[in-house]
Amino acid sequence: MNARRRLLIALAGLAAAPSARAQNAPIRILVGFASGGESDLVARLVADRMRASLGDVVVVENRPGASGAIAAEALKNAKPDGRTLLVSPIASTVFAPLTHANLRYDPIRHFAPVSLAANFQMALAVGPACPVHTLNDYIGWVRDHPSGAVYGVPLAGGPTHFFGVMLARATGLDLTAVPYNGSAVLTANLLGGQVPAAVTVLSQLVRLGRDGRVRVLATSGTARSPMAPDVPTFRELGFPAIEGTGWQAFHTTAGTPRPTVDRLSAAVAAAIRSPEVSTQLLAAGLEPVGSTPDELAARISDDIAKWAPVVRMSGFRADD
Repeated sequence: MNARRRLLIALAGLAAAPSARAQNAPIRILVGFASGGESDLVARLVADRMRASLGDVVVVENRPGASGAIAAEALKNAKPDGRTLLVSPIASTVFAPLTHANLRYDPIRHFAPVSLAANFQMALAVGPACPVHTLNDYIGWVRDHPSGAVYGVPLAGGPTHFFGVMLARATGLDLTAVPYNGSAVLTANLLGGQVPAAVTVLSQLVRLGRDGRVRVLATSGTARSPMAPDVPTFRELGFPAIEGTGWQAFHTTAGTPRPTVDRLSAAVAAAIRSPEVSTQLLAAGLEPVGSTPDELAARISDDIAKWAPVVRMSGFRADD
């Protein structure tokens, strides 16, 4: 009898083992880009804090490719159990659905918002090929020099591209975007005079501006950036319609129970707002936020409403 009881207990333990392993599966934070970028930095800083606050194993998985779509599809197909998160920029969540006809994920239907992590501002800067010092000077210079009515952007179809479209619309300038293969090539061409102006993320321009190698004319936020407190916003300069910030945010799989989403959101927001993480994000050009799921959902909705007309007006399609 004792032998039979021991056998039954052992069999019951084996049956329960898969469930226990599933329960203790690590929390995965997916990043759709290579290590070293902004999404990767946000993921790793938050993962370190979440390990302590949740008492879970938290791992970061980089799944680069297709401008973040590979990681986004992995989140879509994950179990809705709160064990998989995605850090994604506004480009993947707002702009990709507006510019791709055949996108294989829908952020509204397939993702559950968790927390806004951080905002980042964009800026207009000019290099040696454009001898101006203010936004009004730039507008006048472009009107007098139509051949200079081009601006470089780090890539086509991202927030900087469409912020340039917004800028052209609000100022009445006939500007043309010149997409580059990343910020490094764009910066080199701006400094070399191959392109007179650039619209890119502010963090790529701050040091060059301080060194006097480029002139940062205006920033895109509702308030001046702590990275460049001496640079006015477009709003300050009389262009309230020229406003928009990019962001990084956390999502999980749609259908995840709301108590689980709320638990994840609280952990992410607390990590973002911690002094150590906030300091490192600011140093990287990101303005830390941390939010509730509902606040992130509202932000996504507002940004879709803001940017959809701009994208339509540009005529840009990533599938073309």
